[in-house]
Amino acid sequence: MNPRRILLGAFGDPGHAFPMIALGCALAARGHEVTLQTWERWREHVEAEGLTFAPAPEYTVFPNNGTEPLDFYEAVVYATRDTLPLVESLAPDVVVADILTLAPALAAELHHIPCATLIPHVYPQGEPGMPIYSLGARLPHTALGHAFWRAAAHRLLDNGLQLGRTQLNRTREQVGLQPVTHVHGGTSRELALVATFPQLEYPRAWPDGVHVVGPLMWEPPAADVELPPGDAPLVLVAPSTAQDPEHRMLAAALRGLAGADVRVLATWNRRLPPRSLPVPDNARVVDWISYSRTMPLCDVVVCHAGHGTLVRALSSGCAVVACPAVGDMNENAARLDWAGAGVRVPHRFISPRPLRLAVERALDEPSIRARARELAAWAGSHDAGAAAAVLVEQLAA
Repeated sequence: MNPRRILLGAFGDPGHAFPMIALGCALAARGHEVTLQTWERWREHVEAEGLTFAPAPEYTVFPNNGTEPLDFYEAVVYATRDTLPLVESLAPDVVVADILTLAPALAAELHHIPCATLIPHVYPQGEPGMPIYSLGARLPHTALGHAFWRAAAHRLLDNGLQLGRTQLNRTREQVGLQPVTHVHGGTSRELALVATFPQLEYPRAWPDGVHVVGPLMWEPPAADVELPPGDAPLVLVAPSTAQDPEHRMLAAALRGLAGADVRVLATWNRRLPPRSLPVPDNARVVDWISYSRTMPLCDVVVCHAGHGTLVRALSSGCAVVACPAVGDMNENAARLDWAGAGVRVPHRFISPRPLRLAVERALDEPSIRARARELAAWAGSHDAGAAAAVLVEQLAA
């Protein structure tokens, strides 16, 4: 493959920016000229990886400190117009846009450049009989269960999907593009890269152009931390960087595991807790941690089930105790439970005793830890970055 000019565009939250940086590194390692457009906060890290950084337009689409937010699709119109000069000057052979980042995709379409979508989590589009994405319901076992979800999804989702198509088509008209006739119009029909474990995906007939490549993982540099002393099983408590501002899960895990025959390593991820944390004798609490270097030393990871943390833990062979907070965390926890690689603790049960029981179950049930090791073995034998890069190269060609 001759070297190509490739433009990547990613939403700036870590769960979206980090997988795109991982893809950029894989493409650059294969000799391509890669530009990554994302939020300014990641400039230093992007450039340290040898990629060209381009600042993405940053618009407020959620209420923040009294700032009046833009409507999501209104922001897409502005962002597309701001991105067009970058596409025109770079003239990339192919564009890869994050599923939440429509502007690079629309700009690419305006210039007739092939475009792929990177989906940095499980595939969100269901099919008849599957539970509605993000509710946290598992795949049903019976025909009656499938029939229920066929009816429920039709009743609850169809109007929303039609509205989304209408809003997207208004946006497309404003930037000079023809309307689309299909729903889920923000996902490329040429190539969609699903960056998760195939073992977390429900059996289904996959649409043309959709490929589950495996987790795309990257993290910023971090210093090593001292582990709690001893040789008891090591439990890592790894909260979300965006959810649970009160650190309810972190405090409950520290209280619940006090006195248990485990060592506890916990991080508050540079988000100061609103009150002092209860740190028992068997625990050590730090402000930040390298998951890639620490998780392989752990037996169990307690987390909110953000996709990046979840797949990093499974890639390291750790059983997972998933305590979902919002949105797709519920879906990730359900997929983990369905795959048999961890224990799910619903949000309403996040308190010391349930968390201790969940950790004990994750340690004591051989099938859970064996399943986690199976996923780690799969990750070790499948280069997700290379697999995704080859598909992007094929699209460019």
